[in-house]
Amino acid sequence: MDSQRQKKVSTLIKKDIAKIIDSILRNRAFRGVLVSVTNVKTTPDLGQCKVFLSVFPSKKTTDIINFLYNNKFEIKQKFISLVRAQLRVMPEIEFLIDDSLDYIESIENALKNGGENPIK
Repeated sequence: MDSQRQKKVSTLIKKDIAKIIDSILRNRAFRGVLVSVTNVKTTPDLGQCKVFLSVFPSKKTTDIINFLYNNKFEIKQKFISLVRAQLRVMPEIEFLIDDSLDYIESIENALKNGGENPIK
């Protein structure tokens, strides 16, 4: 169970990281790719956070993740400038893929097309 502080920090990180990622990707060669921050989980000491991303189209997922890891320093610097007055400790950011939409789509396809039963 997350504490109130963790929830507040997660919400702050989610909002600000989404803005930063949107601005960085808009200025680069990723036209036509939609990236949204679906969830943020922080550790109790607020030292690390996992940022879950949803990418559409999903075939660009690895390109986006590699791009974000290569530009992690720039993202972190922009984030620090936004939350300097609100956070004492800057959490280490880890980007992960939220593949729940792909899972839901595979279940829907199996049910509609009479394919393999997803419930075993």
